[in-house]
Amino acid sequence: MNRKVIFWSVIMALGGFLFGFDTAVISGAEQAIQKYWNLTDLQHGFTISIALIGTVTGAFFGRIPADRLGRKISLVIIAFIFLFASLGTAVATNWYLFVTLRFIGGLGVGASSVIAPIYISEIAPATTRGRLVILFQFNIVLGILVSYGSNYLIGLLFQDSWRLMLGIMAIPSLLFLLLLRFVPESPRWLILHRSQHDEARRTLQLVNPEGYEQEMENIVKAKNEEEKDTNAESLFTKRYRLPATLAVLIAFFNQVSGINAIIYYAPRIFGMAGLGKNAALLSTTGIGAVNLVFTMVAIFFIDKSGRKTLMTIGSFGLIITLGLVSYAFYGGHINGYLVTVYLMAYIAFFAFSQGAVIWVFISEIFPNQVRAKGQTLGSFTHWAMATIIAFSFPYITDKLGGGNTFLFFTVMMVLQLIFVWKLMPETKGKSLEQIERTLTMH
Repeated sequence: MNRKVIFWSVIMALGGFLFGFDTAVISGAEQAIQKYWNLTDLQHGFTISIALIGTVTGAFFGRIPADRLGRKISLVIIAFIFLFASLGTAVATNWYLFVTLRFIGGLGVGASSVIAPIYISEIAPATTRGRLVILFQFNIVLGILVSYGSNYLIGLLFQDSWRLMLGIMAIPSLLFLLLLRFVPESPRWLILHRSQHDEARRTLQLVNPEGYEQEMENIVKAKNEEEKDTNAESLFTKRYRLPATLAVLIAFFNQVSGINAIIYYAPRIFGMAGLGKNAALLSTTGIGAVNLVFTMVAIFFIDKSGRKTLMTIGSFGLIITLGLVSYAFYGGHINGYLVTVYLMAYIAFFAFSQGAVIWVFISEIFPNQVRAKGQTLGSFTHWAMATIIAFSFPYITDKLGGGNTFLFFTVMMVLQLIFVWKLMPETKGKSLEQIERTLTMH
């Protein structure tokens, strides 16, 4: 692979690191935050989920700066948001200010989930696009693991300083901001929104020295065809019905697997299973490590075996592991360490399938003209469902118990398997313009 493309993709994927860190860091601080402000269960659920409400909002509106300002400038703004929110939440003494800053941080998460995968998919060669876009997911899980590890160390060394847990994210936020100056703008955005063909050609030549002229010709041809269609920029038309349906369904199933409930409330789940506080935090760090390792495994398979194969294997694994967790909670005597093993196996299958595939798949199934809108649709669905589940999980587990909660997630994964088998197309090795011709209706 071209070293420059890898370098640019790694920098852009740092947005995923901040996404993962911000998503999971609250797990180590949430119980201390509840005590600090003496929050009721509903207030506490709102405090945790407000970041997800911001994420939904950021995902919904992320396409606007992505299309108007460009992919690169939009990510510079996002880096500033992460830096401001991390420092602000670390020093806030007012609960209303704290939840406002968590909301602002969520805006950055949501917008980055739209813009970073788009950028990487638009700059990557077709044969390695899966591996490069997975860098975004890899950095998400790396951010989750680092946040779990930092929470554990801070909890041991600084007597559960939740402020330091949240504020330490300022360091990678600043690094992301500084490194963004080294990446070029997306060539497809330059052609589509600015008609800056010469600058786009220079970038494509660096990406694909031998085939850049043909790629340039294909992009311009696709743009001209879309301009002839008066409805080309409207996502909700018959032409884009299939990619829109696919994006909504894969994002929906991603969240009804229970992944964000486990990431947000892992220490609480392990506590329900009978583990002590330190053992629960350590088990949570183990989950982060398994997530990282199996995302790395997926990097080697996604462009060889394909997106659909990974999703099929993962669906079977998720059904089995979630079913075992559900069964464990139904039993009279819960073995906390056995639940830990089941959940680690669950994370392994999730990281290898849904975790690896979702951002790759959504970023490549939409035509250039509506890619930002399509990514927004998928990200919005993903984060709307994440918000609902994160907000309701403590209440549902309290009322229905762990067994029924994880049984629901199991049934949803059976439905996901049917979706993958019947509807999901394979996109490996195809250019974005080839995928467009396959999935859009003319």
